Amino acid sequence: MAPIIFYFFAVIALSSAVLVISCRNPVHSVLALIATFFSVAGLFVLLGAEFLAMLMMIVYVGAVAVLFLFVVMMLDIDFVELRVGFSRYLPAGIIFGAVLVFELGIMLGDWTFSDSFARNMTSPIPTDVTNTIALSKVIYTKYIYLFQLAGLILFVAMIGAIVLTFRPNSNVKRQNVVEQMQRDGASSVKVVDIKPGQGL
Repeated sequence: MAPIIFYFFAVIALSSAVLVISCRNPVHSVLALIATFFSVAGLFVLLGAEFLAMLMMIVYVGAVAVLFLFVVMMLDIDFVELRVGFSRYLPAGIIFGAVLVFELGIMLGDWTFSDSFARNMTSPIPTDVTNTIALSKVIYTKYIYLFQLAGLILFVAMIGAIVLTFRPNSNVKRQNVVEQMQRDGASSVKVVDIKPGQGL
């Protein structure tokens, strides 16, 4: 039964990944991306990595994909205008794609597995600790520097995205904390005596 479930999730994941880059409607692309995340989460469950499966469901499906969907629906982007110069850049894209495929072919042609590859692939999942603890022992000990480097790259990417999308606007009212702290009760509060029968 396990191979059938594996091929089921694998086919859905590959098909959804192709739909992500081939759909003309960006909303359909985001929905296909969500289906891809669900399928990958199922594959993680088959591997015994329940923590990664829940991480894929909660973080990627529940936050990232939904955020993409909201951004696409709220920005009202004119995708017809974005595709105007597609044919102009198509030859350069084909050349770069061919070079990338050629480099990958050279790399895979000379690829050799180490002697410990089969032993590592068939190593049993530890039963004395949970999946989360086993994963954290590997990430925060053996791959701690790579983990910190990945976090630094994501942090720089977040700052770059904020800088690129920031648009200064002089009409926006901003908070002046120093001016607020210097105000006293006499200048900030006005007591009005309203007599009965009168409105504001």
